[in-house]
Amino acid sequence: MMDFQVVVLAGGFSKKLVPLVSKEVPKALLPVANRPVLSYVLELLEQSNLKDLIVVVEGEDAALLVGGWISGAFVDRLHVEVAAVPEDIGTAGALRAIAHHLTAKDILVVSGDLVSDVPPGAVAAAHRRHNAVVTAMLCSAPVSGPAESGSSVVKDKTKKAGRYNLIGLDHSKQFLLYIATGAELEKDLRIQKSILRAVGEMEIRADLIDAHLYAFKRTVLQEILDQKDTFQSLKEDLLPYLVRSQLVVGEVNHLSGYSFSSHHNIINPSVKLGSKTTVGPHCMLGEGSQMGDKCSIKRSVIGRHCRIGSNVKIFNSIVMNHVTIGDGCSIHGSVICSNVQLQERVVLKDCQVGAGFVVIAGGEYKGESLAKKEK
Repeated sequence: MMDFQVVVLAGGFSKKLVPLVSKEVPKALLPVANRPVLSYVLELLEQSNLKDLIVVVEGEDAALLVGGWISGAFVDRLHVEVAAVPEDIGTAGALRAIAHHLTAKDILVVSGDLVSDVPPGAVAAAHRRHNAVVTAMLCSAPVSGPAESGSSVVKDKTKKAGRYNLIGLDHSKQFLLYIATGAELEKDLRIQKSILRAVGEMEIRADLIDAHLYAFKRTVLQEILDQKDTFQSLKEDLLPYLVRSQLVVGEVNHLSGYSFSSHHNIINPSVKLGSKTTVGPHCMLGEGSQMGDKCSIKRSVIGRHCRIGSNVKIFNSIVMNHVTIGDGCSIHGSVICSNVQLQERVVLKDCQVGAGFVVIAGGEYKGESLAKKEK
């Protein structure tokens, strides 16, 4: 790991994630399985003995929040410099903004929302072994679960061209020879003859995704960032530009780090369940939460210290911390942020509810974002 610098691109107050993000909760601190998503990649780097990090955050306010959380959660464990960069400059723009801090022979760049069990050290070692200009980790596209749990909103979105990648691999599946993403997929597929002549054959795949973990040769990275000042995205601009010398590292699995019960769920010992309340497989219930009688929870995550009434149904949803849910509510395919109050008989389907919002009794919503108006 000598001569490697690590850059974690942690985002900021992403407009695409409103109302899940707020002035108090930037993207990097959104919970996944009741832990801030950034904690997964920081622990993964720590396990690979990569402890000297630059965490790049968009916006000064978000950087202060992320830096404060890291200082408390990883005190005496990691050496982290939090660098604030302007908002909406893209992943390549973020690297360009901190390029003067990069001095090592090779740079490991990882997204702050990566949840993986592939050691970053394995990517770094492969990068060195092949003396590569860039090394990228690809993995199988995730499967979202059984058909009956999918929502019409999600299905419609996945039909859009920008959701897919076309990736060309050599016969050993080790070298990335072609990549097209986003709007490029609406064009004809054109492959350079020189590539085919060099490798003999190429396999085109549509079932792989970019995991946003890269190793770059620093001199090449900085030269491209300087020369190509219009490049904003690593995935859509810079990676295709370097497509001839990239390494594929295998699939990722076993992500959460938790030990599941025999029923394939995780229920904190302090959780209180009412009479005839059922918790199905693939659920997580956080510390101090309470549920009334005749509730049904399936394929969902419930955060800490939630108060859930009787006859509540929660399916394929995420409920964050300190949420109050009244009797008779039905929640399907939705995300409920912290400190939300749902009064009695609220019905939500495919909704997002921002932090601190109150949903009035009897309200029925489908495919909506509910949030407080910013002052």
